[in-house]
Amino acid sequence: MNLHDWIDELSDVLDVDTEVDEALILDLAKVAADNVVKIAAPITSYLLGYAAGAHDADPEGVEALAARAQALAEGWDRPANAPDPLEVVVETEIPDDSAVDHSHDAFEE
Repeated sequence: MNLHDWIDELSDVLDVDTEVDEALILDLAKVAADNVVKIAAPITSYLLGYAAGAHDADPEGVEALAARAQALAEGWDRPANAPDPLEVVVETEIPDDSAVDHSHDAFEE
């Protein structure tokens, strides 16, 4: 069984009648994985499909939606291995340095 057979069988099981541009989806998934984080690939693909269905997009519409998603992923400002900012705990406590002798901190001119 190859990818085309899988797509045909899966479309039948999911009761959808659509043309799938697998190269477009795979390219978008790769860009999302490389520029955002690996697990963004399937989520990005899912959301592209969801958006295409919600907008009743024709093949050109799907390409336009994919181009928008790809532009976002390509411009993503964090490397793929960067921690998710929602999971990063930032220490906000300021250390108490009141016991430090600051008498020698003057600048020499």
